[in-house]
Amino acid sequence: MPKATLIREHPVARLTAVLVLLAGCLTGCVTSSAQEVSVSAPPPKPLAPCAWWYGIGRAPTADEIVQAARRYEVVVLNADQSAAMRRLHQLNPQVKVLVYKDLSSTRNYPGAVDGGHDAAFLPSGIGYVAAQQNHPDWFAVDVKGRRIEWQGFPRHWQMTVWDPDYQQAWTDAVVGEVTREGWDGVLADNDFNTLSFYSSAVLAGTANVAETDRKLRDGLDAFLSLAGDAFSKANKLLVPNVSETHLVPGRWTAHSRFGGAMEENFGFREDRGSGGLLTFRGNEFQELRAQAALGESLLLLVTRTHDAREERTGYASAALLAGPRTCWTRATTDDYRNPEWSALQDSGLGEAVDAAGRLPNGVWTRTFTHGWIAVNTTASTQTVTPPEGLVTPGAPTPPPSTTPAATPTPTPAPITLAAADAMILVDPPTSP
Repeated sequence: MPKATLIREHPVARLTAVLVLLAGCLTGCVTSSAQEVSVSAPPPKPLAPCAWWYGIGRAPTADEIVQAARRYEVVVLNADQSAAMRRLHQLNPQVKVLVYKDLSSTRNYPGAVDGGHDAAFLPSGIGYVAAQQNHPDWFAVDVKGRRIEWQGFPRHWQMTVWDPDYQQAWTDAVVGEVTREGWDGVLADNDFNTLSFYSSAVLAGTANVAETDRKLRDGLDAFLSLAGDAFSKANKLLVPNVSETHLVPGRWTAHSRFGGAMEENFGFREDRGSGGLLTFRGNEFQELRAQAALGESLLLLVTRTHDAREERTGYASAALLAGPRTCWTRATTDDYRNPEWSALQDSGLGEAVDAAGRLPNGVWTRTFTHGWIAVNTTASTQTVTPPEGLVTPGAPTPPPSTTPAATPTPTPAPITLAAADAMILVDPPTSP
C-alpha cells in the first residue's frame, strides 16, 4: 500500500485472511466484524445482485421516488435532495440513501456558488468561496503555481487531498451534514488513482506525473482513514468511488472498510472494446469476491452499457459476486440523469449455491437455486457446457410435456461464448 499508516492497519496478511475466508463464509461462517468470526450466527445469503440507483443527474420526481422505494436497496442523491431522502425512508425504511460528496474538488459553477456565496448544500465537502477566502492554500497548484481546473469539467478545482487540515475540515463538514440531515452515509466521489483523467498537470513539489499520482494516492489513503473513522463513530457509511483498484493490490480492501465502495467501470472491456474484462485483471476481482462473501459492506457496481451484450455481461459478472450487499446497476448515459433498471434484475436467479469457479479456459461460472451463469472474461471465444433444462430469462412458458417418462434426459451440449460475453440461464417458467 502507498501509505504507511494503511500498511499498519491493513497488512497483506489481512487481505490474505479475507480471501481465505471466502470459501468458508459461503458454507457456514459469518464475520461479525473485520477481525471476529462468529459460528453461531447464520451465514449471510449470497443472493443475486440487488438494484441500486446513482441518482445524481437531476432532482427525482415524486413518481420516481415512489418507484425507487420499491425497486432499489441503495439510492445516491445530491445534497440538496434531503426531502427526497426522507420520503424514501418513509416509503421504505430499509433503503440506504447516501448523499453525494466529492473528495477531491471544490466547484464554483451555478448551483454550487450563487450570488457570490456558497450554496447551502454543496456537491463537495468544502465550498469554493469559503476556501478562496479562508484557505486559498487548499487549492492544488501545478509546478507554475496555477490552480488546476479539471479538463472536461469546467469549474471543478483540484484540492490538496494530502493536506491534513483539508482532510479534517472536509470530514467535519460532511459528517456534520450527514448526521444533521439524516442521511445513511456518503458516496465520496473521485477517490482516484491518477489525475490524468482530469488533467495533465504536474503538482507543485513533484517532478513528474508518476510522483503527482503517488502524492494524490498517498493523500487519499490517509484521507479515507481519517474520514472513515469519523463516519464509523457517527454510525454512518463512507462509500468511496475508488478507481483502478486492479493496479494497486489491497486498495479496494482498504478503502471499502468503512461501509463499502463503488466501482464505476465494472465489467469494462479493455482495448477500446476488443479485449477481455478489465475487472478481472490484477487483484481486484479477488478482493471484490472476498468482500462480497463476508457481507459486511456494500459493493456498488456500475456497468456502462450500450448493447445487450454489455448489459448481460455486467449483470452476470455482478452475480459472480453475489452476496448479501452486492448491488448492480447499468448506466446508459454519462450524466446519470434517469433511474436505471434492467429486466435482468427480475431474472429470478435466487441464491447462489456455490462459489464462483474459473474453468481452465478463463470462463467463470456459478450455480444458483433457480439458474446458472457463465462469464467469458477473456478476449477470445471459449466453450462452456451449461446445465440441462434451463432457459434464457423471459423465455415463453413451454407447453405441457408429452415426453414419455422413460425417455432419458439429453446430455448437455457445449456452447461457444464470445469474448467478454456472458450467458444467464434460469428455470423455465411453469405452466399454469
